[in-house]
Amino acid sequence: MRAAVLHETGQDKLEVLDDVEAVGFGPGKVRVRVRATGLCHSDLSAMNGVLPQPAPFVPGHEGAGEVTEVGEGVTHVKPGDRVVICWLPACGACPSCKRGQTELCLAGFMNAGTPNFRRPGGDVFGFAGTGTFAEEVVVAAGCAVPVPDDVPYDIAALIGCGVTTGLGAALNTADVEAGSSVAVIGCGGVGISAIQGARLKGAAEIVAVDPVASRREAALRFGATRAVAPDELADAKQSVTAGEGFDYVFEVVGKSVTARTAYDHTRRGGTLVVVGAGAMDDHLQLNMFELFFDEKRILPSMYGGGDVLRSYERTIALWRAGRIDLEGLITHRVPLAGINEALDQMRSGTALRTCIEI
Repeated sequence: MRAAVLHETGQDKLEVLDDVEAVGFGPGKVRVRVRATGLCHSDLSAMNGVLPQPAPFVPGHEGAGEVTEVGEGVTHVKPGDRVVICWLPACGACPSCKRGQTELCLAGFMNAGTPNFRRPGGDVFGFAGTGTFAEEVVVAAGCAVPVPDDVPYDIAALIGCGVTTGLGAALNTADVEAGSSVAVIGCGGVGISAIQGARLKGAAEIVAVDPVASRREAALRFGATRAVAPDELADAKQSVTAGEGFDYVFEVVGKSVTARTAYDHTRRGGTLVVVGAGAMDDHLQLNMFELFFDEKRILPSMYGGGDVLRSYERTIALWRAGRIDLEGLITHRVPLAGINEALDQMRSGTALRTCIEI
């Protein structure tokens, strides 16, 4: 089968090969024919080494497809079912799951160290234990989450990561208060989803911050009340909040410099929500006096900060009701053979989400 492979961490191009085999099928596993997958910035971060991932590997973790085969003991899906690939499944038995914090379950991360694919030259890993830039994947049963047949594959793929992450940051982690002021730094697919979440919660002012003009324009269509370049954020803070700072600031870039900017533009007693996935050696510096004196809440948001399965269901319900726009997030479409074109679109900021149709 065909899959896009990164041979070595740090390379900026993927090679689409036709000699890749999905491996690991057996009891408790599900084989999925991938139909659509989104390109998420985390895929780029894994490629350049910001996020740890063994190589060679097949990127992609935001996917949807059709079940073709189920292993012994799998009862929640059957061949022909439409599923979202969940890269962070809950085991249901660990301390985090028992506390109701299923998004913190580490069981899914354990899959990242087991090869998902094989080539004549040796084993190939799948990013985050999945690897959806391939025609077929074999995943643990919990990674295959059934969705109704009226949810198109491209929409289902977005729900698998970016939309769930962004919406959840606003709805679950921050629990944005109606009438509040919000700033979102970084307006790709995840940031736009956070904007939609803040709008759903009734935020009065939503300021979108991004260096790319097309993304700023898109943010206004999705619910932002104004959109500014990074060097205009201080003026927006003065205009919207009389200089006090925003009630909520979402950092959706994953860099300490933007997290520091987010902190500085959050009002005293306000909430900074860290959504972007950054590098282990990129340190955010805060002094102990400001940490005490400002009483700002710093809330990291992992995969939307809530029960993933419930978040999927809620997202589908909101989409069906017309309360959120998912189709509009897909600004570009390419076949698997054009995966490097999709990477360039993300690096340049011209795409909110590129759908790879497989």
